[in-house]
Amino acid sequence: MRHTEGEANTSAARAEWAARETDPGARALLDRDAAAFLHQSLSSPCAATIARAEGIWIEDMAGRRFMDFHGNSVHHIGYGHPRVISAIKDQLDALPFSPRRFTNEVSVALAERLAGYAPWPAKVLFTTGGSDAVEVALKIARAATGRFKTLSFWDAFHGAGFGAASVGGEATFRSHIAGPLLPGAEHIAPFNCYRCAYGHPGPEACGLACARMAGYVLGREGDVAAVVGEPMRAVPVVPPPGYWRSVAEAARGTGTLLIADEIPTGLGKTGAFFAHGHDNVTPDIIVLGKALGGGTLPIAAVLARANLDVAGKFAIGHYTHEKNPVTARAALATLDVIEDEGLVERAARLGDSAIARLRESLGACRAAGDIRGRGLMFGIEIVTDRDSRAPDPDRAERILYDCLAQGLSFKISAGNVLTLSPPLTIAEADLERALSIVETAVLRAVPTRSP
Repeated sequence: MRHTEGEANTSAARAEWAARETDPGARALLDRDAAAFLHQSLSSPCAATIARAEGIWIEDMAGRRFMDFHGNSVHHIGYGHPRVISAIKDQLDALPFSPRRFTNEVSVALAERLAGYAPWPAKVLFTTGGSDAVEVALKIARAATGRFKTLSFWDAFHGAGFGAASVGGEATFRSHIAGPLLPGAEHIAPFNCYRCAYGHPGPEACGLACARMAGYVLGREGDVAAVVGEPMRAVPVVPPPGYWRSVAEAARGTGTLLIADEIPTGLGKTGAFFAHGHDNVTPDIIVLGKALGGGTLPIAAVLARANLDVAGKFAIGHYTHEKNPVTARAALATLDVIEDEGLVERAARLGDSAIARLRESLGACRAAGDIRGRGLMFGIEIVTDRDSRAPDPDRAERILYDCLAQGLSFKISAGNVLTLSPPLTIAEADLERALSIVETAVLRAVPTRSP
């Protein structure tokens, strides 16, 4: 399996960027970080410091500022939104913690609020992170169906826990140190029209072969508890029309539940409150996280159809911070901001404009193989040339560090996809400036052809 989640933390370009750090205090902090934390891919040791985060901006110890188009998908409403910070401060004064066995007004209010967004009567459970929430969803599916098998997708990311990594498809999280993983975790190729695993040139020619494979496996196995999928892959990859409807029909036909992992894509990021809304499909369980805490505090949630509340005699999410009033208050304030500022609609409008602009400005660039996305989660696949479609990770990384030097930070996914995910609150002028930085860097990375 290949590494897909993001750029490695040992590359030459990364090392060169880290070597540019000349501020003595920052250099010392990086050294302390490397000495204090266990080292792992994608995380530590670090290449840069951060001293401030506000709105769309992060600032390092040397005072360099970057527009953050990465944010680990937590910053839908930007960093330090004043309404969220104020709500957290007020809650700390009123009730800072709620031990298990006790309930509190704010946590119940959040559960009721989230249930109101669901497409069916819902019940809710909170965790402190998305990986745990995915595992809660898996337990609910097992309890409700009496089955243990799952069907999910290679290249998917659902978290780092043993259960979440089992249904995930990332090599980084499925290495020998993670195995053996959960039995019954079946995988198939994900949807990706640009790099079709079945060798088809496009969705109009394939008859949705990827979706038909899901139906084939579900029928062949006959006893799968749940299909676990990302409604839109955060790489990003958009599903072909009809994909999720086909998978959902196959799931219903075999008594299989559908779990929608909306951790990076939910809460309006793609221009719909839930990304699965674009495809007119209704899952049985929805998992939220990341941005739910307002770019400030960790909280995740599982929304399940109310009739799946069948595990009352078992512990399915027995977490110390299960009903933490402070994180719940941050989430309520975040939902208020998203609604009051019309951020879902704003993401749709700005995203459509940004993707159209990139397709026009880079349409003739042979290194920009595919430009895709929904809302304010979009990406540019960097290739050696458009005919071969061969991934060009070295060029993608050069583009990334060129953009960093110009004050723009983002993630490289799948080794060669420039993944741009700005906050939904971004000013239009800042978005235009960021797109100009990307366009310039991409074109600068393509050598001029000889006459």
